[in-house]
Amino acid sequence: MLDAKLTPLIKPLLRPLIVRLDKRGVSPNQVTLAGFCIGLLAVPMIILNWWVMALIFIALNRVADGVDGELARYQNSSSSAGGYLDICLDFLFYASIPLAFGIADPQAWGIPALVLLTAFIGTGSSFLAFAVAAEKYTIERPQFQHKSFYYMQGLTEGTETILAFVAFCIWPYWFAQLAYGFAVLCAITIVTRIAGGFYTLKKVA
Repeated sequence: MLDAKLTPLIKPLLRPLIVRLDKRGVSPNQVTLAGFCIGLLAVPMIILNWWVMALIFIALNRVADGVDGELARYQNSSSSAGGYLDICLDFLFYASIPLAFGIADPQAWGIPALVLLTAFIGTGSSFLAFAVAAEKYTIERPQFQHKSFYYMQGLTEGTETILAFVAFCIWPYWFAQLAYGFAVLCAITIVTRIAGGFYTLKKVA
């Protein structure tokens, strides 16, 4: 919901870093892989209850996620392969955070983590399945033309997910309530995406 509004505001802030990385010969895929590895460091931090460090690694992962695509466009090297790598690692990172909470306290946080992971499977699958169909029928993508695939909007997108992760780390002992609440929002996203995607495809297929 917020991605389309925030993206134009963030892009100018990233430009100095992108220029510097380009001068050093860094590739977008290297940024994607580095950002993913950094993001995974949040997992042991959460398990150890080191919340500030977890927040730092989550934030660095999101910065890298913004930089890789912009760097690719700056270098005129955007590709389907790069977009594929980026989205795969994004979803793995998203799944790792509730997993970490479930490992940290299985008794209190295990079931909420499983519920949230199930919701993430729903949002991810509905997102990617429509992207495949949209590519097949060349459906226009007016709000995210720079993306390497169709970016289907919803109530819970990348920005909302990261805000949820931040809330988890700031108020960890409210994780169960926050996870259930966000899972409900994800469920709304799943329903609206499936319904919207189905009726859109009925018109073109």
